[in-house]
Amino acid sequence: MKNKILWILTEERPKQEVISKILKLFAKDRNLACFIDTLRILPILENNKFTFLYEVIGFQCNKIKKVLIKSISGYSSFVDFLIFYQEKQPTQKDNPIYVIEETKTDDKESRNTGVYQRATKFVFVDNYYPNTKKIMLYNLKIEQKKKPTDTYIFGTKLLLNLGVKILGKKLNETIFKSFGSIDEIINFKNRMRKAPKGNVPILIEKRNNTITISGRLYKSNGLNHDPNIGALSLISAAIRNMGWTGEIIITKHGLEQKHLNPRNKFVKIANKLGLQIQGLLLPPSTMNHEYWKYETKGEKLGTIFIHMVIENFTGGSSIFENHAGCEKGYFLTKEGEYIPLKKYSDRRAYKEGNKKKIISIPDLIIIDFGRSEIINIEGKRYQFRQNGIRELKNFDDIEKMYIKNYYPKYKIIRTVVLYGGTEKRIIEIEVGFLLNENGDLILGIKAPKIFKEAIKNLLDFWS
Repeated sequence: MKNKILWILTEERPKQEVISKILKLFAKDRNLACFIDTLRILPILENNKFTFLYEVIGFQCNKIKKVLIKSISGYSSFVDFLIFYQEKQPTQKDNPIYVIEETKTDDKESRNTGVYQRATKFVFVDNYYPNTKKIMLYNLKIEQKKKPTDTYIFGTKLLLNLGVKILGKKLNETIFKSFGSIDEIINFKNRMRKAPKGNVPILIEKRNNTITISGRLYKSNGLNHDPNIGALSLISAAIRNMGWTGEIIITKHGLEQKHLNPRNKFVKIANKLGLQIQGLLLPPSTMNHEYWKYETKGEKLGTIFIHMVIENFTGGSSIFENHAGCEKGYFLTKEGEYIPLKKYSDRRAYKEGNKKKIISIPDLIIIDFGRSEIINIEGKRYQFRQNGIRELKNFDDIEKMYIKNYYPKYKIIRTVVLYGGTEKRIIEIEVGFLLNENGDLILGIKAPKIFKEAIKNLLDFWS
């Protein structure tokens, strides 16, 4: 085996614990000896400019020349990680060795999000990389539910039917094994606890050469019911994978013909799996030619960069992250407890029409222990910097309900982090940092002190 580069392409902010699991998986699958020390994920600079590549330090394996990470974006229903083992930077024509979906959500917090909403991605990616290993990676921050729900058991067994490997959770192998037949799938689902009165239950029936699957797909004025999109996609894909060639008809969906947009991910999956939507004509739809692209425009290039630099080159760290297009994290209390943030300061008032009761959350919250400061960060593209400055005014609720409650002695700073453009200076005092599209690192006039410390130490490291 020739030494090559392990490329990790991701939409997410790369986390040390997740990268560690990926490296261990690679080494185990190839029976390679490797050593993992404290991992660091460092931005690579050339001539004091960011190259938009990160290198993983602290991992040693004689068959891996280096581990590089680069940000990408998917076109539709995209998994979180594509892993390549090759010399040159991956292109669309290359096949990854793994496709990986990462989630922090256990069925203790949400039955549907932990399995069904993720399932669509594995059904979708099969159209691009049918022979690539599929991984569901649980990066749990809260205690795993001791007794799994039937929903989680059902969804996980279906994933196993599709060849998805589960990492990061302890699974009872006598319970979690793939279904042996279509009848077994139908019987398991139909004996599960029924949905609350007024909801449409997901039920499966088989008659002669036809299977019907009921499930509501209508939500928010369109085909937008993500948990059910995932559930119906997963069930249908598993049934097809077990050799069913007859009709599969989706019933009680709540849709009208106008809701079937050829660009919708479920319409694409329905075409690929040969599904019918009862009472409606499924418009022909084809998959995009490309599955992903390198990220060159998104605001998260700036917020992820400052996040990584602070955690690797200062004593500060993140206590909450919600980078654009990435999975929302938990809020970390000073006692080390991870807690989900509420969506509303007053849920009842919001539902009654007071939209001001929604809690505006930053893209990133950094804690500077040495200076007893907490920095609330709003990320924006350079051309939308004025929007970011205005949004800084909306953080009163999160500061009152969480930051002042759990960190009462800390000073709170609000700032904007930008990505894009070619400017080499910042005039707005509310902007703390700009990473421009050429890789220049530009500190604001009143940048938080931890920003200045992080950038100085990064530049010193590469000088």
